[in-house]
Amino acid sequence: MDAPDPFAPLRSFRAALYACFDRRADALFEATDALLASAPPASLPHLSLAPCHRRGWGSLYAALAEGQIATDVLRAAVAAVPLAGGQPVYAVDVSVWPRSDAEATPGRGFYYHPSRHSAGQPIVAGWAYQWLAQLSFDRESWTAPLDVRRVRPAENANAVAVEQI
Repeated sequence: MDAPDPFAPLRSFRAALYACFDRRADALFEATDALLASAPPASLPHLSLAPCHRRGWGSLYAALAEGQIATDVLRAAVAAVPLAGGQPVYAVDVSVWPRSDAEATPGRGFYYHPSRHSAGQPIVAGWAYQWLAQLSFDRESWTAPLDVRRVRPAENANAVAVEQI
């Protein structure tokens, strides 16, 4: 009788991840491996020097410039791997990426920010991103990020959370 392969779920996820990359798939996949398996890089050229990034530095730039990622397929792949033994308990958080000086940036809105202020008010111009994470009842800080989505200025964050869940 054969023992179950403990790496089968990892292989399955890596195959699903690779399927998310439409153009420049090999270079994007190796860039992902390099980001996950090495220390935080100081720059893109440093990332291309990671041992698991077997291509030249030019392929990394080309992958970022010309590569395509099927985001719906990626969301499905990530959502298919919840926390082991985890309950369906989720946390939702909206984080703001301030872009106060980018007046011509499309889709910029005004959002609450606890530590930055504009004209004495705790609001900043920028983009809002909403994270959905599965929580664990174990006494640890680990969560499973399942989705992230940009919240447009005209959208309701609660309605976006319902869609994400």
